Amino acid sequence: MIDVSNQMFDDDDDDELKTKKSHKQKFDFQINPKHAKRVKEICANEHVALMEVYDYKQDEKNRVNIDLKPTTTVRPYQAAALSKIFGNGRARSGVIVLPCGAGKSLTGIAAAATIKHNTLVLCTSSYSVDQWCSQFKLWTTIEDSSLSRLTAQNKDDLPEAGITISTYTMIRESKKSAEETKKLLEKVRSREWGLLLLDEVHVVPAKQFEQVILNVSAHCKLGLTATLLREDDKIDHLNHLIGPKMYEANWQELQRAGFLANVQCAQVWCEMTSEFFAEYIRSTTDKRVQETLWTMNPTKFRYCQYLVKYHEARGDKIIIFADNLCALKRYADILKRESIDGSVHEAERKRILSTFQFDANCNCIILSKVGDTSIDIPAANVIIQVSSQYGSRRQEAQRLGRILRPKARSDNEFNAFFYSLISKDTREMYFAAKRQQFLVNQGYSYKVIPHIDTGNGLAFDTEEEKRQLLTDSLNYRGPAEDDIDTTDGVKTKAKKIAKRTHGNLHSYSDSSQSTYLERTKFSRS
Repeated sequence: MIDVSNQMFDDDDDDELKTKKSHKQKFDFQINPKHAKRVKEICANEHVALMEVYDYKQDEKNRVNIDLKPTTTVRPYQAAALSKIFGNGRARSGVIVLPCGAGKSLTGIAAAATIKHNTLVLCTSSYSVDQWCSQFKLWTTIEDSSLSRLTAQNKDDLPEAGITISTYTMIRESKKSAEETKKLLEKVRSREWGLLLLDEVHVVPAKQFEQVILNVSAHCKLGLTATLLREDDKIDHLNHLIGPKMYEANWQELQRAGFLANVQCAQVWCEMTSEFFAEYIRSTTDKRVQETLWTMNPTKFRYCQYLVKYHEARGDKIIIFADNLCALKRYADILKRESIDGSVHEAERKRILSTFQFDANCNCIILSKVGDTSIDIPAANVIIQVSSQYGSRRQEAQRLGRILRPKARSDNEFNAFFYSLISKDTREMYFAAKRQQFLVNQGYSYKVIPHIDTGNGLAFDTEEEKRQLLTDSLNYRGPAEDDIDTTDGVKTKAKKIAKRTHGNLHSYSDSSQSTYLERTKFSRS
C-alpha cells in the first residue's frame, strides 16, 4: 500500500484538490521486483516517503518455532528499538544503530523471534556466523534442526522453516562456486524470506554487496550497525536498499547507565627519531614511504611496549591494532605475542581469540584490520592503535567498540582505555583529527599525552637498532595491508613497498648474478 499526497500531481483543472493540503489518495498496486530499487530511488529523489511493511501475523506460511527463553532479558533501549519496528501486528523495514557492545545481536534475534518466519542473517565473516549461531542457541528456544549455517566451512542444508546464517560474500554469486554451493545459493535466492537480518549493514552499499540484497526476496529487512558511516557518499543508499534509520541509541547515556564501559580515550604523541624524520622529509613525493616511516617510528614501539607492560601488570586485556603488516609482524616479534591478519586461517583465529579471552596467561594480542568488526572479545579493556586506515571515522569507532562491553567499575573511574599512537609532525596527525570526529560528536573527548618517560630496557635503545629498523622498513617487500574490503567504500589493495638496495653497474645490465660458459663447436670431418 502506498500513500501519495495530491500535491505530487500537477492538475490545473482541479483547484479543489490543491486547496486541501491534507488530502491523500491511496493506490494499491504491485511492482516488478526487478524495478523495486529504481522506484525507491525515484521516490527518495522526489521526497516521497515509502515504508516497506510486512503483515507477519497474517502470514501462515513456513512459520518458525522460536521464542526468547524466559531467562533472556531485553534492555530498555533494545525494547525501544524493537518498538520502532513492530506495531499493529506489522513489521517495518529499516536500520537500527546501537554502539558496539550494546547488544545489536540480541535486538536482531528478538526481531526474528517476533516475526517467527524464515529468517536469513548475513554477516561479514564466517567467524561472525558462528557467533550468531551461538547467540541464537543462547537466547532462544530454536532447535538445532531449524538452524543452518552457509559458509565455506559449513554448508548445512536449508531447513523448511528456520534460521539460516551466512556471509555477504558467500551469497554473492560466483562462477567459481562449487556445484553443491550453487544449488544451496539457488535455494536461498528462490526462497521467500520473512526477515532479512543484515549485520554491519554499512557494508551493503558497496558495489559487490548491493546486488546480494537485490537478489534475496524478503518481506522485511532489518539492518544493524554501530556506525552509520562511510567515507564515500553511499551511506544514503541504505534508504532505498533497506529502509530509513528507525532508532539510534546515545552512547553517553548508555555509558552513564552502566550498559557500556567507561572509556578514557588518549592520543599519544610520538616524536620521530632524527633518522626517521630526515628520511620522511626526503620522501615528500612518495606518500607510501612516508606512511611506512610514521608507522615504524621507533618511539611508537617503545611507547607501545611501555603501555603493554603497564596494563599487563594491572591484569588488563590488551589489543594492539596495526593495519600495516610490516609493523604487525615486527610488533609480534618484539613483544613475543600472537597476531592475526588476513593470512591466518579461520581455525587458528578462533584458537588465538579463545586463548586471549579465557587464558589468564595471554593478555595481549595483535590484530590487523580483520579485527575491526564482528569479533566478540568481552574481556578486552585496552586498545593500542599503532596504525590505521587514514581518516576513517568508522574504523575509529569500530575499534573503540571492541572494549565497550560493560566492565566492573567504580564511581568516577575509567575501566577501559583507548590509546592512539600518533607520530608527531607528520600527516598522521591530520588523519587522526579526522578519525576522531564521529566519537567527539558522540560525546567522547581525547586526552593528549605529549610524552611518556619510558626509561631504559625497551626496544630500540641504541642508535644502531634504530638505523637497522629504518633499513628493514624501507626494504620490506611484502604486502602493506590486508587485501580486504574496508567497508568505507574503498577497496584497499595489498600494495608493496619499494625496495631500496645498493647496486653496481653490473646490476644495470642484469648481469650481476650471471655466469657465462664458453662452448666451442668442433666440426666433424
